[in-house]
Amino acid sequence: MKTTRGGKKIIEPDDKGIKFAQPLIMKKKILIADDDESIRDIFRIILEKAGYTLEIKADAGEILKNNFTLPDIFLIDKLLSGVDGLDVCRHLKSNPNTSRIPIVMVSASPDIGALALRAGADDFIEKPFELSYLLKVIERNISNSKNKRSLSV
Repeated sequence: MKTTRGGKKIIEPDDKGIKFAQPLIMKKKILIADDDESIRDIFRIILEKAGYTLEIKADAGEILKNNFTLPDIFLIDKLLSGVDGLDVCRHLKSNPNTSRIPIVMVSASPDIGALALRAGADDFIEKPFELSYLLKVIERNISNSKNKRSLSV
């Protein structure tokens, strides 16, 4: 499997099986956890349009049970129904299967930066935010994660 200059994986046709008309670029996957339906809708519209594949959770239950497919990045709201998103962050960072996946905490709380970093998050976004800033934070964290993995291999 080859990669582009931007680091995206490309599936190329070979002489076995199906021949592709053109190489396929593998989309990056984001797992979003937010209990606010309107925020989930905004994330879905913007991030799908930007080319990401999404798995969206309305609460933390499935995440805490590790019932999800591994994403390239987590986007987690601090205030989830019945659970503090920071506890979800700690859970993910303590799990060997998810500890190296970047987590971006999202909150309207003015102290989210310090709280998120203490919980082990890789980054944070304070609401309200510019959509372009959201995309930059996601891409930066995916890129940083990919660079860390290639250095450790």
